[in-house]
Amino acid sequence: MDLEIKGKKAIMAGGSAGMGRATAERLAEEGADLFITARREERLVKAAQEMSEQYNTIVTPVVADSSTEEGRQALFAACPDPDILSITIKPPAPNGDFLKVTPDMWRNSIETTLIGPIEIMRHYIPGMKERGFGRIVNIATFSAKNPMIWRLMSGPARSALINYTASVSREVAQYGVVINNLLPGMFATEGASELLEDYASAFGLEPKQEIVAEHFMANNKIPAGFMADAGDLAPMAALLCSPLSRFIVGQNIVIDGGQHASLF
Repeated sequence: MDLEIKGKKAIMAGGSAGMGRATAERLAEEGADLFITARREERLVKAAQEMSEQYNTIVTPVVADSSTEEGRQALFAACPDPDILSITIKPPAPNGDFLKVTPDMWRNSIETTLIGPIEIMRHYIPGMKERGFGRIVNIATFSAKNPMIWRLMSGPARSALINYTASVSREVAQYGVVINNLLPGMFATEGASELLEDYASAFGLEPKQEIVAEHFMANNKIPAGFMADAGDLAPMAALLCSPLSRFIVGQNIVIDGGQHASLF
């Protein structure tokens, strides 16, 4: 399927690994002129080089932390007029005891998972409206709809994010600017592996892969029977970034192997 994005400018914020990189690869494969951001310069530059060579397209790395004003300004300077914007962030650490959550932890969660994405969208939407085309996709988390105590530092701020985008999307759709969110469940990504020690600590487990995996699968039933990899999300993300998604407005699409038991 031709997604009709060849030559369009696309940003993948958080595009050096995991679901962000998998999405970036699909956009690069379709011929988009791509900008990817991340905080880890070495990994980011390597990812950009690999994608550029593999898909024969322009992939520009931008070292930036989108939760900070400085990081956002670096992105804005590098790509002032994107047609496509997709945003993901490394999930906050799992939490096992809500009584240990401090105001500073909340502030960090909100700065990273709510204010950062909102400020990037707020900056780029006026230009998209003026040009008559824009696609924005937030890769958030299904815990925004499915409360989980151990995802306490991730879910509430993302719930606010999807509330914000549901409202804004209906204001800007008439100008050809479409905003949607993907809400992934548990994926076996590099970022998830890095949270292994935090998950083990939250539940008093020995931080060994097999022990944590067994505990997770026993307490988080996934009807599909497995944890997905990043490639299971990327095709949907790429579709939502394309002109083909023009009538999909303000939606929150859960991709979780059936774990979230809800009709809507």
